Amino acid sequence: MGKIDARLVELGVTLPTPPAPVASYVPYVISGKLVYVSGQVSVDATGGIKGKLGDAIEVEQGQAAARLCALNLLAQVKAACGGDLDQVKRVVKLSGFVNVTPDFDPIPQVMNGCSDLMVAVFGDAGRHARSAVGQANLPLNYAVEVDGMFLSWDFLQALEESGCATPAKGWQPAHLIARDRTGAAVGAMLLYAKDHSYGEYVFDHSWADAFMRAGGRYYPKLQCAVPFTPVPGRRMLSNDASVISALGQAAIGLAQRADASSVHATFASAELCQHLKSLGYLTRVGLQYHWFNHGYATFDDFLADLSSQKRKNIRKERARAAGGMRIRRLRGTAITQRDWDFFFRCYQDTGSRKWGSPYLNRKFFTLLGERMADQCVLFVAEEDGHPVASALNLLGGDALYGRYWGRVADVPFLHFELCYYQAIDLAIELKLARVEAGAQGEHKLARGYVPAPTYSAHWIADRGLRQAVLHYLNAETPAVIEEAEVLADHAPFKKQD
Repeated sequence: MGKIDARLVELGVTLPTPPAPVASYVPYVISGKLVYVSGQVSVDATGGIKGKLGDAIEVEQGQAAARLCALNLLAQVKAACGGDLDQVKRVVKLSGFVNVTPDFDPIPQVMNGCSDLMVAVFGDAGRHARSAVGQANLPLNYAVEVDGMFLSWDFLQALEESGCATPAKGWQPAHLIARDRTGAAVGAMLLYAKDHSYGEYVFDHSWADAFMRAGGRYYPKLQCAVPFTPVPGRRMLSNDASVISALGQAAIGLAQRADASSVHATFASAELCQHLKSLGYLTRVGLQYHWFNHGYATFDDFLADLSSQKRKNIRKERARAAGGMRIRRLRGTAITQRDWDFFFRCYQDTGSRKWGSPYLNRKFFTLLGERMADQCVLFVAEEDGHPVASALNLLGGDALYGRYWGRVADVPFLHFELCYYQAIDLAIELKLARVEAGAQGEHKLARGYVPAPTYSAHWIADRGLRQAVLHYLNAETPAVIEEAEVLADHAPFKKQD
């Protein structure tokens, strides 16, 4: 039994079966490290609490209704975390809607029925930002509805617990927490102290080499990133501009105290990089290749958007890759330990050829399969019943992320089939907005993956190095933008008049 499950038992709380959606929406969406839970009403097995506050329902009964919403929220979050509420690191935000008469005022007190349970269950991690508003009516006349945002670090935790991202591997955790005057956490910044630049995918080796040749010391440096993960996402967990500024400045202060050369926030949002400029961070632009779903119902719909020659080429590639092959799509608990074993064999082959030594170990993939089963999709190609290649993708929010691939036999075009075309098939089927295939490889362009910008922010302590990097970026940025424009002109899509 996990810590949070034990706490629920201690409180005498039994979570209900997660309520099924009653309309065209999903109960929750996982995006990066955040779990967004759809509005949960004050329903239970007996029918729940209905009616208006200020009419037939008093404040105490309204608080009980809000508590029912909290139980339903927790049930959905538990399902999103694969049954393990210990994966929840923070309750970030709750939004409450109370069914009220026009003259009912104590709406915040009603919402306390939900908020107090979150604190009772998660302790300080249950203290959250909140909004509470009165509504003239709610669905099916329920008394209260609450939606929520929860922080889950299952991917990051798997990296650390498996020993892949640890001080011994050059990833020393130095995460920052921002707190308000009451001591409640209001923001966080994922941060590591590093003595190398491996596993980052925004390459600064040339900066380090140049500085060391000039007599400087580039390491240690501070890195704001998810280790070994070239996926754009939130790097600071706050929507408050003042909190973001405080975290960015705190990272600078930590670098100065630790005699670190620099602070780097990689694969951050353009908005965060723009915000950090005022603190002296430099912005760097890179390129990845993403496939975008323009409302396609089938793979053939996608092909219809391409030029005739490109359509023919892709059909030929798929036919040649599929010749004599069986391709299995495995998701969640359908991925067995035997499947993970074969995938890891493939991953090691690719890693040894590309990096010399793979970053991730077998334990990491075991933890990934246990904690993020519903987000894992494994494509396995088999010939005569024997697996020959495998590709791992992760589902997150409205996107599919291509992560790792490998093979034990050379089959023409199989790489394109498993990594690109199968991913497009799945994205169309699930109505995902895009597939992110990562950086490098203009070969992705001919297969419908177009250039998409990435952003990173860099604060550099040494004035001379800072000026040299600024000069470098002033030349690199327009070159990257021009490259993206040229590549986009050569995309395989039909030319518009």
